[in-house]
Amino acid sequence: MTERRRIPARALLILPAGAAMVLGLSAALQLLGVWAPFATSRLADQHGYLMTLGFVGTLIALERAVALGTWWGYAAPVFLGAGSLAAVTALPAGVGAWGVAAGTVALVVLYRPLWLRNRDEAVLVQALGAVCAAVAALLRAGGVPVSVLIPWLAGFVILTIAGERLELARFVMGPRANTVLASAGVTYLCISVAALLWPLVGYPLLGVSVLALTAWLATHDVARTMITTTGHTRFMAACMLAGYGWLLVAGVIWVGGPAFSGGPYDAVIHAVFIGFTISMIMAHASVILPAVIRRPLPYRPVMWVAAVTVHAGLVARIWLGDLLGLPSWHTAGGVANVIGLAGFFVLALWSAVRAARAREGVSA
Repeated sequence: MTERRRIPARALLILPAGAAMVLGLSAALQLLGVWAPFATSRLADQHGYLMTLGFVGTLIALERAVALGTWWGYAAPVFLGAGSLAAVTALPAGVGAWGVAAGTVALVVLYRPLWLRNRDEAVLVQALGAVCAAVAALLRAGGVPVSVLIPWLAGFVILTIAGERLELARFVMGPRANTVLASAGVTYLCISVAALLWPLVGYPLLGVSVLALTAWLATHDVARTMITTTGHTRFMAACMLAGYGWLLVAGVIWVGGPAFSGGPYDAVIHAVFIGFTISMIMAHASVILPAVIRRPLPYRPVMWVAAVTVHAGLVARIWLGDLLGLPSWHTAGGVANVIGLAGFFVLALWSAVRAARAREGVSA
């Protein structure tokens, strides 16, 4: 009989990330005008923050804290998770906003010792993404509207994921990959400043930079060859390539100028934060999450159903709803996004539990 491994205490920090996701999805349903399990005006106002920094931000910070391996590194996911949840309670609005800001600053600090370990450009690119998150959170806490901060929030997920792809596929990307992605990260950061100060000039430049970065990643990523395989490898490749496709959509819209409201705004944020970010999380869930929870999360073919539902919903929402102006498709696509995303994480939990029970049966 083998010894049963305990779930590490750090895995508890996934709970606030999960709560932020559930509340964020409920807020999405509320904004779509359909039934939602939790519905308040304050919750609806925090939808974007709950999904971006509460859910995705806490997960990223937790994974980086595990990689660092020091107790103080967990300050970042603690503040991000607690701050995002505090923002939807009866506490003063500033408590949650400044809590999230503290979490993003802690994440930036966390990257310093990670960078000093071997001065890896992949870590530098991710650190630039954390800087984008910190700028967005600090400006938001100071009262700047979220619509103006989308390039910074997008920079957080784009650069973090680009850095992680460099870590995982460095040898396939070629000898110049480190320099190219580090330069792209610095360029994105500088253009985001221009987009904040001079939107008419900055947003088209931002769109060009996103298109260039995405095209380079899609061309050099191992996903191009993985798509011809089968099973889990093919699932990962399909999710990654679909994510790159949606990021191209956001870049094209930004090339046309600022998008602060209406269909183009909705299309950009959902192309980036659902089409790109969630698709990349789906691709890497079976690789990254086990490092945090110390439990396997096996791929199951049924996960394709959730992924296809998310992307089909995006086509309906962005193309038919946002760009062609058909409200019913906007709503239907949004509901499909919620169902697909929630369904994937239910399947992931089921897969992990099933794998754990199977191992216990073998051990006994």
